[in-house]
Amino acid sequence: MVRPGEISNRVEDYLRVIYEVVKRKGYARTKDIATELGVKPPTVTEMLKKLDREGLISYERYGAVTLTKKGEEIARSVESRHETFVKLLEMLLVPEEVARRDAHVLEHGLSPKTIEQFTKFVEFISNSPSYPMFMKRWLELFRSYCEGEKFR
Repeated sequence: MVRPGEISNRVEDYLRVIYEVVKRKGYARTKDIATELGVKPPTVTEMLKKLDREGLISYERYGAVTLTKKGEEIARSVESRHETFVKLLEMLLVPEEVARRDAHVLEHGLSPKTIEQFTKFVEFISNSPSYPMFMKRWLELFRSYCEGEKFR
């Protein structure tokens, strides 16, 4: 059984993809996971066997893949980290496609404490009662600044 802190980035990626595919389609198959991760189906099959042995998924050859309770907890946590970084990067006017790709790097490359603080910051800004007005003005000013204009 996998213990906290022993989960590799690769395992996290698989669990998050399985979770996202299941949310979208209602089930996940090897081919779906391979397509999402950009790997070959035999590579996915080997990882699915490992995740099944570790109690993170339920997997039967040629069948649908489902997450166990523990697998889903990890996947939700990884997805939450990922979405936090996407939101943060989009606040900084990073294009969505780039933000999604870079969020993946950040979600695996930072310490848990740094991730926790980024999460608190994004939640604080997003849940602020003045968020719509504040962000609209802030984005206007930031966009102008990025385009080389002086503060006005």
